[in-house]
Amino acid sequence: MDGPETRSCPVETRSVPGYRDGMDLAQVAQECVPGWRDEGRLIRLPEDRTIVFVGDTHGDLDATERVFATYPPSDHTLVFLGDAVDRGPDSAGNLRLILQTKLRHPEAVHLLMGNHEAWATAPFSPADFWERLDGREVERLSESLLHLPLAAHHPAGILAAHGALPDLPALDSIEEVAIGSPAWRAITWGDLHEKEAHETSIAWGRPSFSRTTFDERANRLGLRVLVRSHQPFAPTYMFDDRCLTIFSSSAYGDGRRRVALLHPGTPLQSARDLVLEEI
Repeated sequence: MDGPETRSCPVETRSVPGYRDGMDLAQVAQECVPGWRDEGRLIRLPEDRTIVFVGDTHGDLDATERVFATYPPSDHTLVFLGDAVDRGPDSAGNLRLILQTKLRHPEAVHLLMGNHEAWATAPFSPADFWERLDGREVERLSESLLHLPLAAHHPAGILAAHGALPDLPALDSIEEVAIGSPAWRAITWGDLHEKEAHETSIAWGRPSFSRTTFDERANRLGLRVLVRSHQPFAPTYMFDDRCLTIFSSSAYGDGRRRVALLHPGTPLQSARDLVLEEI
């Protein structure tokens, strides 16, 4: 069951360090759009900084505050794997904090697109945050969030994305993925299952992919590891430890809030070479 929002108006101004008086949430998102356009759909992560992968936070503002306090952007590069809103008690505050910190540290904070950021393109229910906004608020905010990046790549062979791997000829093709396309649905909506019988190749809804498809796509894209979130009851490690699923919200899944760290110089053979920490 989705929890209620703590404020009746999710887009009202909330005081955050660096916050400009009078800006509502949609305006903060609009401020981020030029930077997202410059970065493109595929973020290139640096080799010389500790990378912190943050799972779905789903309105858990406390989790995001803990992440920034424990792993400050001045010394870390943080990748939020999408789904910052809905389910938890403070979706507006959570998204606002991520975006405001992005504006202050544009090269160190990245929010990837999850299916909940793209609700206006592919609506679903329940979606308590979006359903409480009026039509104009939905339009203003969603228009900006559709510029979010879809994935982040690290030279060690890691791809971070919300859901699953897309069926593309090469990694750089992520830059050309169209919103609403089958590749986009795989990235933002895709589930993963060990059993072949669970695979669905539909271009709409919530597609599901098996080990065989995962291995073929990962090999084609030159990847060792996929770090993702989205699927709350998926095993933490799948596909011979080539896939890591993490969650960072107390509002979804088993309530454990974890992040995954990749330290500079770590020889990466599998997802188990990343360090899991509770927040």
